[in-house]
Amino acid sequence: QLVAALSGGNQQKVVIARWLAAQPRVLILDEPTRGIDIGAKVEVHRIISQLAADGLGVLLISSDLPEVLAMADRVLVMHEGRLTAELQGGDATQESVMFAATGQTVVAR
Repeated sequence: QLVAALSGGNQQKVVIARWLAAQPRVLILDEPTRGIDIGAKVEVHRIISQLAADGLGVLLISSDLPEVLAMADRVLVMHEGRLTAELQGGDATQESVMFAATGQTVVAR
């Protein structure tokens, strides 16, 4: 079956598998779950979590704040090309991330 004939979620999993074939040390994922259904999103999250647990570095870029808060060990927030916050996963809240996203500097507790 051609990849183009697969669902968006399955296409995304094929792309991740192709990248993993190159045995990278770091995987950069930009909006990895945009436009895919909730079931596929859960599966992609599971794959990403397992890769990170196995020691692969994962840089997740996402505008989906709940996804970021659920997946990240560390959250870096930028506003107009400037870093406005670096928060450890437990310190990252919707409020702190949105505050930083508006250009305000956030000081972690």
